Amino acid sequence: MQRRILGMLVAAFLGAATATAGTATAFAAPAAAPAQAPAQAQVKAADFTGIVALSNCSGSVVRTPNSADSDPAMVLTNGHCIETGMPSAGQVITNRASSRTFTLLNSSGGDLGTLRATTLLYATMTDTDAALYKLNTTYAQIKQQYNTPALEMVLQRPASGGTLHVVSGYWKRIYTCQLDGFAYRIREAEWTWKDALRYTSQCNVIGGTSGSPAIDGASGKVIGVNNTINESGGRCTLNNPCEVDEQGNVTVRRQIGYAQQTYILANCIAPGTTLDLTRSGCTAPRG
Repeated sequence: MQRRILGMLVAAFLGAATATAGTATAFAAPAAAPAQAPAQAQVKAADFTGIVALSNCSGSVVRTPNSADSDPAMVLTNGHCIETGMPSAGQVITNRASSRTFTLLNSSGGDLGTLRATTLLYATMTDTDAALYKLNTTYAQIKQQYNTPALEMVLQRPASGGTLHVVSGYWKRIYTCQLDGFAYRIREAEWTWKDALRYTSQCNVIGGTSGSPAIDGASGKVIGVNNTINESGGRCTLNNPCEVDEQGNVTVRRQIGYAQQTYILANCIAPGTTLDLTRSGCTAPRG
C-alpha cells in the first residue's frame, strides 16, 4: 500500500499542507531517479505503449482477449487511486459514474492526448487493490486516433520466476525485475490482499507508480497492477506491508514491492465492456 500511499496518501498528505487533499500534483519528484534495471536479453523490451498518467497515480489502457474493437476501452489502476479517496476495508464500488481524465502516452513516454471515463466499473481494496474505468472511446477509436493498441490482460494465474516490467505513466519510468513468487496474504494497515505478486528488489517502486501495470516480459501481457512496497521495515503498517502465511506467521521484507493479480478481475468483463461479477472465472470480491 506504500505505492498507494505514496501515490494517493502522500498526495493527500502533501496536498493538505500545500494545496488540496487527494491530488498528487503536490508530490514533488525526487531530484534524481534511481537507475533503471536492465531488461534481460531474452525478454521483450518494454515501452510506454498503452500507458496512461493519472493526476496522482499510473495506469494503462487494457482489454481482455475477448474484447471487441468496438467495445468501450478500459483503464486499469489501483483501487486506492480513485478520485473519491481510498475505499475502506470491505468496500466494493461498482458502476459509478465518472468523468475522470487520463493522459495517454506514446511509446517513448510523450503525451499523445486525453482520454475520459464515463464509468468507474469496479474499485476495491479488499482482497486486491484494483480499479477499472470504462472510457467514452472504443479500442478502435483510440487505435485510429493515436495509433495505440491496448495492453491485454491475462485470464489465468501466472507462473513464478519470469521477468516483469512495471511501467509508470506518472513518472514515465520503467522498472524491470523478476517475479519472485506469491505472497499468501499482504497486510497493510486496515487492508489485506490475497495471493499477491512479489517483486525482486530491482523493482524498487516509488510514490506515483501506484496503478502501473505489471507486464510479463515474455508475453507482453498484463498480469498484475503495482500497488505497494515495504518502505522502511515496519510491520504491517501504512507504507510498510507485511506478508502473512497460511499459519499466520508474519514476515517483513524491507524494500520489497508487490502487485495485485488482475486475472481475477479480467474474467469479470463481459461483451460491451460491462461488469459481470457472476461470470465464469470471475473471482473479484463482490462486497
